[in-house]
Amino acid sequence: MTTLTFVNVVMRYVFSSGLTWAMETTEFLFAWLILFGMSYGVKVGSHIGVDALVRLFPDKVQRVIGLFVVAAGLLYSSWLIVGGWELVSFNHMLEMEAEDSPVMLWFVYLIMPVGAGLLAFRLGQVGWRIITGQQVGFNLADEAREAIDQLKQAGTAAAADGDTSASTSKPNS
Repeated sequence: MTTLTFVNVVMRYVFSSGLTWAMETTEFLFAWLILFGMSYGVKVGSHIGVDALVRLFPDKVQRVIGLFVVAAGLLYSSWLIVGGWELVSFNHMLEMEAEDSPVMLWFVYLIMPVGAGLLAFRLGQVGWRIITGQQVGFNLADEAREAIDQLKQAGTAAAADGDTSASTSKPNS
C-alpha cells in the first residue's frame, strides 16, 4: 500500500501522470488489512481496552465479564459475516467491477465474511481458554504497564552503567 501510494504521488507530481487505479486499490487493501488485523489483534492480545475496573474484581467475576465480552464480540462478528455474505452475494449476482480497478467487487467484499469469520474463530479460542481456566479474562494490551516496565528497565540499565541521572529520586519534603 505504501509503495503503491508513493509511486502514484511521484508519478503525479514529478511526471504529471498517475495510476488511475492506485487510490481505489489502496482503499481495498486498507480494508483487507483492517479486517485481517482485527483477528490477529485478538490472537496476540494487542487490542487496547480499559479494564482497570474489571481487574478489581475476583478472578471468577473477571472470567464472567471476559465471557460476556467474547459473546458480544461473537455477536458482532456474526453480524459482519451475515451482512458481508449478503454484500458478496449481491455483488456477485450483479457482476459489478470496481470503478477504476479490473477487479470484481464481490471479490473485494469477500474480506468481510472471511475477516469476521477469523475474528469469530479467535474469539472462540479466547472463550475456550477462559472456560478451561487457562485465561482469566479478555487479554488486552496494557500500554501503561508496558511504559512503566520500560522505564524500570531503562533505570536498571542506567544504574548498571553507573549513570545516576536516569534513576528516580524522591523530592525533599
